[in-house]
Amino acid sequence: MFQRFRRTRLNTHLRSLVRETSVSVNDFIYPLFVRSGEKIKTEVSSMPGVFQMSIDEVLKECEELKKLGLYSIILFGIPDVKDSIGSDSLCEHGIIAKAIRAIKEAHPEMFVVTDLCFCEYTDHGHCGIIDEKNQTVNNDATLKISAQQAIVHAKAGADMIAPSGMMDGIITTLREALDGAGYENLPIMSYSTKFASGYYGPFREVAESTPSFGDRASYQMDPANRREAIAESISDEAQGADILMVKPALAYLDIVREIKDATSLPMAVYNVSGEYAMIKFAGMQGLIDYDRVVMETMVSFKRAGADIIISYHAKEVAKMLQK
Repeated sequence: MFQRFRRTRLNTHLRSLVRETSVSVNDFIYPLFVRSGEKIKTEVSSMPGVFQMSIDEVLKECEELKKLGLYSIILFGIPDVKDSIGSDSLCEHGIIAKAIRAIKEAHPEMFVVTDLCFCEYTDHGHCGIIDEKNQTVNNDATLKISAQQAIVHAKAGADMIAPSGMMDGIITTLREALDGAGYENLPIMSYSTKFASGYYGPFREVAESTPSFGDRASYQMDPANRREAIAESISDEAQGADILMVKPALAYLDIVREIKDATSLPMAVYNVSGEYAMIKFAGMQGLIDYDRVVMETMVSFKRAGADIIISYHAKEVAKMLQK
């Protein structure tokens, strides 16, 4: 009774002073999807407010982000032509390399993270080279072209590499390749615990990366495996990752907390497309207090131990914070 009485006497300013967990615009990385062409800004039906954009539109978007105090982005590329090995991602004239150069020239203060994977670039939608015999990704062959892709990103001016393909040994491979090419100080944010989740559906629409056969369960984490999930992140730390990540976020906050307690590295969460869409459509239907639920969700990520939040809500959160 006494404790409850004391809390009622705290005014709004004092509550903010003693609040244990806070959210800032500096916590966020905003995802952007870039494709070839000009004056293209196509909204994704399953993710209202999220767009596929041509490079000129991405540059305008960066200007808007800066006005909101958001200076960190993660880029996903959608090439015009896809093939079995994702050749566009291995080319210095590919969509991602061109986008990085354009952004760094127009907005040098933007911190550009690049998603390093092959699912957006392959005609089969999987995250690497397919072993035709087993109809799954060939881990070692994919590591070789992942190193090649990382060098392309680094040369174009990326500020951080974020490998999302979850191949065994990917962090060691990229660290050695980047160091050998003179990019010793380029950090790697590992998708270190990435689950084979049902929350990714809308992303596959915007990135045009739905697998043409099978699924990705053979190289992503089983959602039921807590100990294995933690071990994967700890392994990536040992291989040289600079930042660890849990993806998705909402259903795995227990994993975020356990990894945070087991490592000294910064922790990121990816607030994925399905999580975004559920809250977005619930808000559009008037089923929830949208702004309140969004902010409550962001606080839950920070409270669980996230230092960085990759989220499609980032612009909305920045506007809420400005109020």
